[in-house]
Amino acid sequence: MSPSIVLEVYKSPTCGCCKKWISHINDNGFASKVHSYQNFSAVKDEKGIAPRYRSCHTAISKDGFAFEGHVPAKFIQQFMKETHSDDVIGLSVPAMPVGSPGMEVDDKFQPYKVLLLKSDGTHKIYANVQSYEEQF
Repeated sequence: MSPSIVLEVYKSPTCGCCKKWISHINDNGFASKVHSYQNFSAVKDEKGIAPRYRSCHTAISKDGFAFEGHVPAKFIQQFMKETHSDDVIGLSVPAMPVGSPGMEVDDKFQPYKVLLLKSDGTHKIYANVQSYEEQF
């Protein structure tokens, strides 16, 4: 098996759903290095993640891509295998959709989109997640 891709994860020290998302990525081929800060919006600012795309945590790959919020590991792996133009920042699942990895509540599921973020503030839909099973 190839070595894990390390993601630097920036989160609030008190966020439980972030911890559950970190377990999800660790169980799915990633290694995480966790940094807990009360205020880590500077990381989001530095990466150019516009406020409307933000969520409760930010993960950064060694090549500088950002994965904002509860992005399923499956889509991070897919993204990392692809070649991207220089204006691509990374992926985001804005807000905190119920049923996304780390946001499980019983068997509730809210469909959501995984967005491909660009440095000019625009986005494209990277994936449309319509069911819980599509995340794995």
